[in-house]
Parts: sequence; C-alpha cells; structure tokens
Amino acid sequence: MAKNLDRPVRLGVQIQPQHATYATIRETLSRLEEAGVDVVTTWDHFFPLFGEPDGLHFECWTTLGAWAEQTSRVEIGALVTCNSYRNSDLLADMARTVDHISDGRLILGIGSGWFERDYTEYGYGFGTAGSRLDDLASAMRRIRDRWARLNPAPTRQIPVMIGGGGEKKTLRIVAEHATIWHSFSDAETLRHKLGVLRGHGEQVGRDVDEIEVSVGGGAAQDAPGEAADALYAEGARLFTVTTSGPDYPLDQLQAWLDWRDARNG
Repeated sequence: MAKNLDRPVRLGVQIQPQHATYATIRETLSRLEEAGVDVVTTWDHFFPLFGEPDGLHFECWTTLGAWAEQTSRVEIGALVTCNSYRNSDLLADMARTVDHISDGRLILGIGSGWFERDYTEYGYGFGTAGSRLDDLASAMRRIRDRWARLNPAPTRQIPVMIGGGGEKKTLRIVAEHATIWHSFSDAETLRHKLGVLRGHGEQVGRDVDEIEVSVGGGAAQDAPGEAADALYAEGARLFTVTTSGPDYPLDQLQAWLDWRDARNG
C-alpha cells in the first residue's frame, strides 16, 4: 500500500449521539474543531447502542446539516450511515446538500446496516447480512448516478467511506467504490484484509492504493500506544477515537493530536 504509506495521518473523533443533550453535542463539536481534529463523525442509529437503551438520542443527517453550518474547517460525516434507512437517490441528494452547506467538507460514510432494533421499530425490512450488502452495492451505483444529475452538482467528488471487513462482498464493494475504507482491526487482521482488498482490486481493475485506510483507535480517554503504532506500520492513516454522552470525555485528545503530528513530522 505504497500510496497509503505516503499519506499524512489524520485524526477523527466520533461523537456518539447518545445520552446527552444536543447543547452538549454542539459544545463538544466546537471543542474538537478548535483543538485541530481533522474529521468529526456521528453514527446513524435511532437508539443508543449501549447504556440505557431508551436514553437520549439524536438522528444522523439532521445533525450533519447543523454541523455543516456550525463548523468551518473540520470534515464531517457519519461513521457510518445505514444504506437501508433512506432511498438511495434521496441519500445522494441529502449528501450533496450537506456538501454545499459545508463548502465541500462532507464525507459520505456508508455501510449495509446491522442494528436490528432500528429496523424493527422504524419499519424497515431487516433481511439478511448478504441481502443488505447486495442492496449496498446497488445503492452505490444509484448514488453516483444521482450525483451526476443533480443541479447544482456536488462541490467536489464527495469522498465515500465504506465501513466493514467482510471478505467476499464488503471488500469488493470497497474496491469498486470507496475513497476511504474503515474497519475495526488489529494490525495482523488489517494486513490480511488489505491483501484481500488488493485481490478484489485486481478483479475490478482498481488500484486500491488509492483508498485511504481508516481504523478505529479506541476511546478518546485512552492514549495511543503500541496498537496505534502497529496499525500505522500496516498503512492505516485515518484514526478515529470515540466519545459518548453524557459528558463526552476527551482526556487523551491532546495525546492523540501530538501522536498524529509526530507521525507527520
């Protein structure tokens, strides 16, 4: 992954939109942009994923629209939006609109979905893991086609971050469509998955070295350590740490920023 090795390291923070007031989310976003974080993401669910299952929670894309107006530098997106929850052409238009509101700072993070409660309570067909991935592959073609026909067009080629590590279907979709590939991997797993991704790239005629490698870096209250160094050595260049409500602790944010800056010389 020679091109990835030449990329600068970027630091992302996922503000998990649960167990907190929106005012606290807004304040946390401001702190992150002022601190110098590169990317801030939310997630695309309708209920908390841990803690009180019916606790405070906020929707993804209305949040991203507000973030686009609130910020001026940091890139924003979902880690990741669920393809199943919105018509693909509508999602393309939503992404194009947030792209314009933000002056070209949106990343379209997208995946096939997995949280069954979202589906059952909001009336979506859950299907199977395989059928949801097939739907994602079809959706990516529709999204790109819709972007080509919208007026005005997106401000840039909107980066597409695809999440997941399934070797038969997900990584093939990554090879075909992703600007960024995100996974939760240790170094050994990442090395293996990158080999699989390269094979898919050869099959579809894509140089997968073009794809930025993104990984989860743990919680924002934990400092980077040997695991981050090992992932960096394998080619990971976008590291995303997480923080959750009610208080959104960022105890080790500066340590992560210093680690990023040291890697970038």
